[in-house]
Amino acid sequence: QVQLVESGGGLVQAGGSLRLSCAASLRTFNNYAMGWFRQAPGKEREFVAKINWSGGSTTYADSVKGRFTISRDNAKNAVYLQMNSLKPGDTAVYYCAALYSYEIARGRYWGQGTQVTVSS
Repeated sequence: QVQLVESGGGLVQAGGSLRLSCAASLRTFNNYAMGWFRQAPGKEREFVAKINWSGGSTTYADSVKGRFTISRDNAKNAVYLQMNSLKPGDTAVYYCAALYSYEIARGRYWGQGTQVTVSS
């Protein structure tokens, strides 16, 4: 059974930082590109960042470029999202996903999400 479990969310003031983690119970974790998505209240889920199987390629949404960093540790079956200079507009539930492919950033497997709230 595939499980993705996010952690690290919480309440932070604007300008602060959080680091999200995603632990994956994927037997072939190394084969998957991984991504982070978010969904704010009343809005559709949107892409945040993705990373290829080796960690050598990453892509970010324009709204987070320069502030967020995605990384992975294949030895630990984990992917991370370091979020700096947080803004109230970053408030959302953040989801980790194993992607169908790096090129098509659509989630094949999803975590349950972790809430990030940024106060002004």
